[in-house]
Amino acid sequence: MNTLVKELLSTFDSLPESERLEIAGEILKRVTNLDFPPLSDEDLVWNAEELFLELDQY
Repeated sequence: MNTLVKELLSTFDSLPESERLEIAGEILKRVTNLDFPPLSDEDLVWNAEELFLELDQY
């Protein structure tokens, strides 16, 4: 992740929940038409591992 993306995410995280929901909705509307390549098995495993590690923190 580059510095601009990290800054954007940090700003997003500092917003009130109502504004985060509004922005998330707008981003989802914009990315639904993008042509993403299919995820590899390795990508799926890595994402699952990251998710489970994050859930273990709770």
